[in-house]
This record gives sequence, C-alpha cells and structure tokens, in this order.
Amino acid sequence: MAQNWVDFAQRLRALAQTGQTYTDNHFELERYQELERLAHQMFAALSDSPVEKVDNFFFPEKGYATPKVDVRGAVFRDNRVLLVRERRDGCWTLPGGWADVAEPPGPGAIREIWEEAGLAAVNPRLALLRDRNLHDYKHQSPSHIYKLFYLCDEAAGSRFSAADFVANNETDAADFFAVDDLPPLSTPRTLEKDIHHLYAFLRGDITEVESD
Repeated sequence: MAQNWVDFAQRLRALAQTGQTYTDNHFELERYQELERLAHQMFAALSDSPVEKVDNFFFPEKGYATPKVDVRGAVFRDNRVLLVRERRDGCWTLPGGWADVAEPPGPGAIREIWEEAGLAAVNPRLALLRDRNLHDYKHQSPSHIYKLFYLCDEAAGSRFSAADFVANNETDAADFFAVDDLPPLSTPRTLEKDIHHLYAFLRGDITEVESD
C-alpha cells in the first residue's frame, strides 16, 4: 500500500514539474506550483521527514520530468561477487550510483567500480534493467529510478585485494563474497535476487537481458 502512495506522489510531482515548464498561463502556473507543494508534503509524510528536506532534494530540478538512472557493476571471481560497504548504513552493495551526464552507462558502471572498490574492470554488458518501484528495494525514493546492472570483467593483471582497499567518502570496505553466503545487503541499492540473477547470466543460465 505504501508503494502505491509513493507512485501517486511521484506522478503528481512529475505532472507539476512538467506543467510548470510548458504553461504560459499565470493561473495555471500557480496551480502547478501548488500541486508540487502537495506532492512534497506527501513525500515528507511517507518518509517521516521535514518537507524542507524534500524541497532541497529536488532543487533545482526543472523541465520535463523523467526517471533518474542508477548504474551498478557486478564483477565475479569464480562463485564470489565484488561488494562494497556503504558508509550510510554499514551494509554491502554492488558498486554503483547515479549515471553522469555525457557518460555512457556502461563506462559509468566501470567508473563506479573503480571509485568505490578500487578495482579495474572492463567489458561492461547490460544484464538487468529494473524499475525500482516494482521491486522490494527499501526506503522508497521521491524520484522514480531505473536501475541498470552491468556484468563486468576484472581487468587482466588486476591486483585488487581487500587488504589494500583505501576508504573513500562513500564506501569504507570492499571484498569478494560467496554468492550463496552474502553479507547484510544495503537493500535500498542491491537485492539478493539482483546478485543471483547476474550470476545466472554470467553462467549462461539466463541468456537474454531482463527488463521491466
């Protein structure tokens, strides 16, 4: 039920943002601005957060409203997967984050692996595309998010070792974990079923990209 209200609030805000972009009528503009305030109040109530925090989250997002894009990269060594530990919640996730403007998503996944884990990866292949709203990711976001998961290879000659990892402002550890013995996952970012799906794709048990 909560997800339904998140969907309603996301759609309401998208209509308000797009309406403000294209209307040239003063009275319509005021109505769209009021719709935006109502949507932010809904997000604040759903997340038990101050409405000012929601306002700051969206500033200065303008123009036609579209989903945000999250890219994540999966690197396997045998039956183990590379994970990083998020500073925000102390749990583990596939390396990833927001896609950068003017950067293709595959290279973006490679960059995230390097920045968050310190591992050099190559050959990104899209294996999974999820609409975040349709799955059990925790802590619903005010933004509508598409999640792109890329299967990547460890670069030849890579010397990655968990013992040599250098902490950064987003992650404080990185290591390989057995697919059937995963640590506590940062479920706003990565689900266990994501990792198992990517591992099945790697083995060839799944041969086509799955997309919501």
